[in-house]
Amino acid sequence: MCAGRVDLAFVLRAFQNGMDGVFIGGCRLNECNYVTHGNFHALNMALLCRRIMEHVELNPERLRIEFMSAADGILFTEAVNDFGKKMKALGPLGEGEGLERGELAARLKRVAKLVPYLKLTQREKLASRLSREEEYRELFAREEVERVLREVVTYYIDPEKCQACMICARKCPVEAIDGGKNRIHVVDQEKCIKCGTCFEACPERFAAVCKISGQPAPPPIPEERRTLARKTKGAEKSPSAA
Repeated sequence: MCAGRVDLAFVLRAFQNGMDGVFIGGCRLNECNYVTHGNFHALNMALLCRRIMEHVELNPERLRIEFMSAADGILFTEAVNDFGKKMKALGPLGEGEGLERGELAARLKRVAKLVPYLKLTQREKLASRLSREEEYRELFAREEVERVLREVVTYYIDPEKCQACMICARKCPVEAIDGGKNRIHVVDQEKCIKCGTCFEACPERFAAVCKISGQPAPPPIPEERRTLARKTKGAEKSPSAA
């Protein structure tokens, strides 16, 4: 399998499942067997993941990526053995960092949910092919990643403005919007991947979808208040006309 197919979600899932470390092996840079240069994608992903690990207070040395050819059997053995020794020295996941299992699980679950959002906000850097090693050291600055994780965007549908047109619900790629005809729409925050599709799809004349940065969304409108009352022509008549 191409190293470029090792997704950020896979690495975080391994840690969620209790793995003490993750080792990724790929072809040498600029020597891609499939001319897709997926090894650059893997490198960028690993660098971002190490910053995320720092954010949740996991030792980033628990993730390692090495590049070698199929003929580098000795190099592979040395790299894996060295990584194994490093993991033994660090100890079980979380214990070496002084994190309780429940707290670590909660932190990993929280950042794992943000993978689509992180891939969206960092897509240009994740697609980078830099020429010098020094450039990679600053590709994902710790302060920038911390800011992105701190100022996570949330999307909320204003019940006072929603016209139940169903455009955002149809456009949502993960079906995170609950709505229907004459029903005020609600974003399921557990399903939402924060892609912004609903924000872009909402007609400008309604402007019902709100973009909130760094704060949780307001609680959803109660179910019994979600029926949208449409004005009829008869209701629009003035009392004198009646």
